Amino acid sequence: MSKWRIVTSGVPLKCTLSKFADDTKLCGGVDTLEGRDAIQRDLDRLQRWARANHMKFNKPKGKVLHMGWGNPKHNYRLGRE
Repeated sequence: MSKWRIVTSGVPLKCTLSKFADDTKLCGGVDTLEGRDAIQRDLDRLQRWARANHMKFNKPKGKVLHMGWGNPKHNYRLGRE
């Protein structure tokens, strides 16, 4: 089993980022337009980081999970998609 390690570099995000093997999840509450914008900014930061580090996300496998009653179901993009 792997041990926890302190990460000394990366992408500063406002939302929660979790990784397991080759899966990456970005999570955040969106009850205001500012929350929606924070998630989009973090997606943009991840895309720039991936490009700079020659990493690609499998965009067709990407999904947005909208939860809650009356959710406005905002649209997000990773890069141009």
